[in-house]
Amino acid sequence: MIVDVLMPKMGESIMEGTIVEWKKNVGDMIAKDETLLEISTDKVDSEIPCSTEGTVLELLFNKNDTVEVNTIIARIGTENSDSLDSNLKGSISDNKQDSDKEIKENKQKVESPIEKTAEPKKDRVFYSPLVKSIAKKEDISLDELSFIKGSGNGGRVNKSDILNYIESKPNILKSVETSQPAATSTDYTTSNQLKDSIEEMDRVRVKIAEHMVNSKNISAHVYTTSEVDVTNIVNIRNYKKDAFLDKNNIKLTYTPIIVSACIKAIQEYPLMNTSIDETNIVHHQNINMGIAVALPDNNLIVPVIKAAEEKNFLGLSRSIDSYAKKARSNSLAVDDIFGSTFTVTNPGIFGGLFGMPIINQPNVGILSVGSIEKRPIVKETEYGDAVFIRHMLYLTLGYDHRLIDGAYGTKFLSRIKQLLENYNETEII
Repeated sequence: MIVDVLMPKMGESIMEGTIVEWKKNVGDMIAKDETLLEISTDKVDSEIPCSTEGTVLELLFNKNDTVEVNTIIARIGTENSDSLDSNLKGSISDNKQDSDKEIKENKQKVESPIEKTAEPKKDRVFYSPLVKSIAKKEDISLDELSFIKGSGNGGRVNKSDILNYIESKPNILKSVETSQPAATSTDYTTSNQLKDSIEEMDRVRVKIAEHMVNSKNISAHVYTTSEVDVTNIVNIRNYKKDAFLDKNNIKLTYTPIIVSACIKAIQEYPLMNTSIDETNIVHHQNINMGIAVALPDNNLIVPVIKAAEEKNFLGLSRSIDSYAKKARSNSLAVDDIFGSTFTVTNPGIFGGLFGMPIINQPNVGILSVGSIEKRPIVKETEYGDAVFIRHMLYLTLGYDHRLIDGAYGTKFLSRIKQLLENYNETEII
């Protein structure tokens, strides 16, 4: 019996995955639930276990190939694998030798990936979104793409092919420039400068870059900023943090306080908890709060607290703390990062006064929390105006102007400000 292995669907919005590494070769035995390959999506990298025990008969795609979900990527022979007929065993052996030969030949390639005498491949009609995105960024037309020699399945151009081509373009141009008059010594006034180094982005950074550019292209970004007096909250936290830690074994931070105020404001301004599907407005019934987390490798990920409106303050605190620890230890599950309906990001923990964040698609709003700073503030008293030293915080709301107008967005942010400035310590358990 032969079992087809499909490219798994890792989430509702994920339509393809990139093969990072095959953990098994053709002819290898594999146990049920043993890792067969590792894939990368625009959200997360995942190891894919084999659903059955057997022998790897075919690997239909190569490393770095981007494959649509539900496409057959491998075949596993099950039951009586040891009694496979000699022809099939020979085919397995041949396939493994061919695969090894192909890998060796790819490693030995030193020439430009462009075919010098080739005509455009008119029959190649599919390029992955990643390849198209890179081509668009580098101003490479579809006609020029058709000249690139693909190393993927069926000659498909993958990420490494187009990056190799882009890297080789200066060498191609250099061969043309040799016919030009040689430069004089006066042209080389910077010859003693240090040589720049080039580092390829890792997969996560590439995905983040694509996601951010995509969001700017989709949403009409508008920003509103409010200054919030959080002196009362600072005093409450300083007073209760030790008892909170002793009782709950978790630190009392400002993030769940701000998130809880944001949730209450969303319940009063529900349009902030929607998304846009072409010309339709999708009204989400639960508030799935995305919390941006900075990783040790300087990348960013957004775990999601599902149905956050159902959690009390302690529940929010535990969820925020748990997801942050999982994110930094690279132990988030795939479901942990899908389905956000609103996002909170906090550049203030790194000293940022305020930020203008890019909307996390498909959300229509994102709240940026700045650092808490002491500032002199003028306040009215019964004796006239007076200057006080207060703990102040900038909140910046980014919202999608396709749906959220300035008045609605500003009222929503003003409500968060009001909730924070009148925060009651009894809300902290």
